[in-house]
Amino acid sequence: MARQGDKLDLLLWRDAGLGPGEITRVLDANPGLADLGPILPLGTVITVPATTDAGATRVRPLIQLWD
Repeated sequence: MARQGDKLDLLLWRDAGLGPGEITRVLDANPGLADLGPILPLGTVITVPATTDAGATRVRPLIQLWD
């Protein structure tokens, strides 16, 4: 669900861990979503379709603060 001032890419990253490559797939699953503009109205519900690699573990790069 969109918070105040959310854009689709931020919402997908924060709530689903998805990157910009998934935006088209999400827009296809939510007809009319693109018509709402770049900033989503507060409370907009977004359907995130399951990925084809749903069972795969997402690996993120390790960031070390100190050597």
